[in-house]
Amino acid sequence: MRDGVHLITYADRLGGGGLDTIGELLTGQLDGAFTGVHLLPFFTPFDGADAGFDPTDHLTVDPRLGDWGSVARIARTHDVTADLIVNHVSDESPQFTDFRRHGDQSEYAGMFLEFDSVFPEGATADELSAIYRPRPGLPFTPVTLDDGSQRRMWTTFTPHQIDLNVTHPQGRSYLTGVLDRFSSAGVAQVRLDAIGYAMKAPGTSCFMTDDTYRFIDGIGAEVSSRRMSSLLEVHSHYSHQQAAAAVTDRVYDFALPPLVLHALYTGSADALRAWLTISPRNAVTVLDTHDGIGVIDVGQAEDMAGLLTAGQIDELVEGIHRASDGESRLATGEAASNLDLYQVNCSYYSALGGDDDRYLLARLIQLLSPGIPQIYYAGLLAARNDMELLGDTGTGRDINRPYFQRSEIDDELQRPVVQRLLGLARFRNRHPAFGGKFTVAGDESTLRLSWDNERATIDARVDLAEGTFTLRHSDQGLQGTIDNWDGFIT
Repeated sequence: MRDGVHLITYADRLGGGGLDTIGELLTGQLDGAFTGVHLLPFFTPFDGADAGFDPTDHLTVDPRLGDWGSVARIARTHDVTADLIVNHVSDESPQFTDFRRHGDQSEYAGMFLEFDSVFPEGATADELSAIYRPRPGLPFTPVTLDDGSQRRMWTTFTPHQIDLNVTHPQGRSYLTGVLDRFSSAGVAQVRLDAIGYAMKAPGTSCFMTDDTYRFIDGIGAEVSSRRMSSLLEVHSHYSHQQAAAAVTDRVYDFALPPLVLHALYTGSADALRAWLTISPRNAVTVLDTHDGIGVIDVGQAEDMAGLLTAGQIDELVEGIHRASDGESRLATGEAASNLDLYQVNCSYYSALGGDDDRYLLARLIQLLSPGIPQIYYAGLLAARNDMELLGDTGTGRDINRPYFQRSEIDDELQRPVVQRLLGLARFRNRHPAFGGKFTVAGDESTLRLSWDNERATIDARVDLAEGTFTLRHSDQGLQGTIDNWDGFIT
């Protein structure tokens, strides 16, 4: 996969025309800005209870968005990332519907994880309290089969998302079948969604255990054998990101978004610089995604210190609420039917108060950090919080999941902040220095981000206190300096 900037987008929310519209944008108005695209779940249905992460049919493109041919056409020009939803399936899937109808006689009976599969002798209070879950309560849902019998199904996320038994041949066959379909459509990278929860065992947290790492290694081998790469998605203590980086092709740098905000709020580079010194080099960097801004990724865990102290995290969260004029507070925590209590729901642009210069400075830091950068479609268009959508749905994460019609995109792309961001992305894609060695230095209020690739170099100084930057670059003896945002537009 190419080392360039990727777009993250829903197929229905950027232009309203489905996958073919996304393809047209990538080769048209966004030409040169992105070498790849993460197409958020486009399976049937793409608009379920969890915005596509609960498909009834993981093997079929929702016909309202296109078909596998649409995916393949995008893959001819851009590296496509698609989601393998590892942990669960919809309770309305044909497989679970068959299990509900026929019970143990169903050909899919072994595919789903039940409470008794993990705790055949029952579970103690200590065993249950040890289970890690990102939502309140225990991860079990009683289901009544057609014969009247009840089963306790394992449901890590919602009652309508039934966990797979990934150790059973039927569970593994289901996953490899999806990988085969991805491969045939030209998918380049597989995002392993919620894989940290896939392995369950008595007496453990059932999250990122030794068994989980072995499973990651195994599923990664399946991905690799189909000539695709794997991207691990895990929100947890930063040590898990470091450990996972050793057993997968790429891992998200979820610590970067809160650390960049902390640096810009406080004017201090210390915590961000410390992280960039030790962060995984095979990372995918983000500032915003379809989920909220994670804080668990920079916090402490049991006896392990975090990248920020508890007090700094509290101030960071309050800083987001202040910058967004309290809008994020209405979409976060126990407000607005939230599923994830460790994230702040807010657009990144609103988290920086709609300040164009500070927003672009955050993107500059992201694009100069080690890894493959991804830019979320709402972030691409520097979108403010969508309070109307939040009010309509009552779902916290919808504050940062706006819909843009085609005509609206044309207008948004003319905004100076968007034009400058596109210029920055194109600079990141074409400069050869990013294939070399990265170093980070600086002092209390400045970051110095450098790349050295033989005769191509980049040396950027970011002054967090002043909100300014100077970027010196060279390529084959040709040198230049950029110290304002229009300098990236050519």
